[in-house]
Amino acid sequence: MAILIKNATIVLTMDTALSEPKNVDIRIADGVIAEIGPGLDATGDSIDARGCVVTPGLVNTHHHLYQSLTRAVPGGQDALLFGWLQTLYPIWARFGPEEIHVSAQIGLAELALSGCTLTSDHLYLYPNGARLDDTIAAAQDVGMRFHPTRGAMSIGESDGGLPLDSLVECEAAILEDCIRVIDAHHDASDGAMVRVGVAPCSPFSVSRDLMRDAALLARDKGVMLHTHLAENDEDVAYSLEKFGCRPGQYAEDLGWTGPDVWHAHCVKLDGQEIDLFAKSRTGVAHCPCSNCRLGSGIAPVRAMRDAGVPVGLGVDGSASNDTGNLIAEARQAMLLQRVANGANAMSAREALFIATRGGAEVLGRTDCGQIAVGKRADLAIWDVTGVESAGSWDPPALLLAGPTRVKHLLVEGRQIVCDGHVTTIDLPRVIERQNSLARALMG
Repeated sequence: MAILIKNATIVLTMDTALSEPKNVDIRIADGVIAEIGPGLDATGDSIDARGCVVTPGLVNTHHHLYQSLTRAVPGGQDALLFGWLQTLYPIWARFGPEEIHVSAQIGLAELALSGCTLTSDHLYLYPNGARLDDTIAAAQDVGMRFHPTRGAMSIGESDGGLPLDSLVECEAAILEDCIRVIDAHHDASDGAMVRVGVAPCSPFSVSRDLMRDAALLARDKGVMLHTHLAENDEDVAYSLEKFGCRPGQYAEDLGWTGPDVWHAHCVKLDGQEIDLFAKSRTGVAHCPCSNCRLGSGIAPVRAMRDAGVPVGLGVDGSASNDTGNLIAEARQAMLLQRVANGANAMSAREALFIATRGGAEVLGRTDCGQIAVGKRADLAIWDVTGVESAGSWDPPALLLAGPTRVKHLLVEGRQIVCDGHVTTIDLPRVIERQNSLARALMG
């Protein structure tokens, strides 16, 4: 299918030269960017991007889609990480396949409306017959490029862990299901719409053996590894008490460093851990809004970037954010680094780079994250003629003065948002069902 984006006011390519061509067209053919330039001949369908900034689709490197059913839960609104989890585990234990599927549809639609075209998801609990396949089906419904990870918890309350015993699984069964979902869904090819990762939840919810075995399995299968790491002071204290070392050292000891690994949060990495991640090309999913919401702290993103650590953005779960707007996440990342390090610590364009090409690199997607001939046609088109940008001297500085909802969004050349509305699912109907499921959980 051919499509032409015409009359783009400016294109933030995020290519190697960070070029920003003005008043150009973008031709798409078979899901790939085929040509960029002024006055291209119109063939097939077209989208008028006059008055718009075009960026690569944003990339979300950490999410818990199922949590969109438990936003703003009383009792967890003002808690730190561990207390927050203990409030929500009993609610999540009542989920089933429909809750997982519908909540994923909502979370993915919300991401799409904020300009996101590629998202990971960390699903680490499977109550009442739920499976990773339920989220993959939701991504196919919405049309999102998807990197689901088969998460897991194996240490319940009776063994000194945080999760309810009903939410943990036998470690042999976890590894067996990892193999199943990889064999069923993982696509390693360029342009893949689904890639699967292996993702034990965290060092405080699985055993050392499972962490090590998961790394071996993932590398045997050629898939990526993901977990939470060094999220807050409690997390670091747990690692020191239980393992006798800091989180970064624990990760390295178990094979959890390298370009096929990315860790969520990393708020409390110290200088040695940052150097370790830089040298090993271990990625980080920075989740600024969630880190603020849970009082975890400000991640040392400036130091990470300066050292060469691959950094992407994540919205984290909708129960700890409590929203899933990735362009807003990029603005928050920029602001927090300025609070911590000064007004020149991070520019609007650098934060947007982290939200696009940075995230794609963390997820190992060299085919995405930039607007260049031969790259996948994952594009966000932002209308800068509205009130948010009125008076802006630099419209491409979207994070300073720009919309938080995308006008048009294309994934693999397919338009999944048109004029600010999701085109692929009946979103009002899904919202109604989501609210019905939430009310049932409250009862």
